[in-house]
Amino acid sequence: MEQLKIGIVGAGGIATGRHIPTFQQFQEVSVSHIYDIDAEKAKIVATEFGIEYVCDTYEEMLESVDAVIITTPNKFHAPYTIQALNRDVHVMCEKPMALSSEECDAMIGAEERSEGVLHIAYHYRFMKEAIAVKQIIDQGVIGEPLVINVKAMRRRKVPGWGVFTNKELQGGGSLIDYGCHLLDLAMWLAGDVKPIEVNGTTYNRLSKDNHDIVNEWGNFDASTFEVDDHVTAYVKFDNQASMLFETSWAANIEHDEEFISIAGTKGGINVFDMKYNTASEGLMTTTTIDYVQEKNTFEYLQASNFIRTILHDSVLKVKSVEARNVSKIIEAIYLSSAQNKAIKIQNS
Repeated sequence: MEQLKIGIVGAGGIATGRHIPTFQQFQEVSVSHIYDIDAEKAKIVATEFGIEYVCDTYEEMLESVDAVIITTPNKFHAPYTIQALNRDVHVMCEKPMALSSEECDAMIGAEERSEGVLHIAYHYRFMKEAIAVKQIIDQGVIGEPLVINVKAMRRRKVPGWGVFTNKELQGGGSLIDYGCHLLDLAMWLAGDVKPIEVNGTTYNRLSKDNHDIVNEWGNFDASTFEVDDHVTAYVKFDNQASMLFETSWAANIEHDEEFISIAGTKGGINVFDMKYNTASEGLMTTTTIDYVQEKNTFEYLQASNFIRTILHDSVLKVKSVEARNVSKIIEAIYLSSAQNKAIKIQNS
């Protein structure tokens, strides 16, 4: 069987730490090409992982591969994705989908015209807790989801490497880099919900104004820190559901915290505690979710879904229109904070 040829776009940590070693586990594919604007960096990674071809240009790569994995700074997600889809090349693009809803629209338009598929790498959907909780919610155990509470909190872990604190290249900080994962997961678990109004506030004083900075993830220059390190928001959805949301890179808390609770008309569920609460015979009952332990990692499951969709007409677990809704919320939070007012979101 001829292997699916995959090209890696970007030779940074997300490529070397996740995507390359994961895709190299599949016999159906060959991670055959790599491209980075830093050619020497691409050559080093190619040597380390046995990648045969180091491309001088992105266009050169697109002439030779069946699919690309885009791991570049966020600014380049949209143009690289559109360019690949216009060549009928399949795309897995790292989150967030893009820097604006307009860019997301352009990516979806390219996808609709292309024979290629587009997957946005919101990998939390592939975690064992998420899969088990999704089944419980879809079975109607908690009824209709109404109130969603989300926390994505890191204790003093501003990424001190790469371009994570560069607003021009990344578009933002803790929200667009980290909080987006739990935004996506919560909305997916809650079902087909579309955001209609957002009220948000962003901060950067924990990192910018603190002259005695403690940071567990490397050093950064506080004087040039220009992205958000803490964000709060309230989101309304089209089905009367709502979300309380908070995320941080630099919280002054005891330990990291990832939390999603969903209160429904019949009960409530806590995603990472794997428990749900329902009323039975006049009593509230707490049930621990029992599930079959998944032997494969979420990275493997995500890659498998992408490969199966290309080779066997499976269905992508992360649809581009859903990823666009996440970007709409992110965009609205930043705008709401800048204008100090609630932002209405239009849905087509």
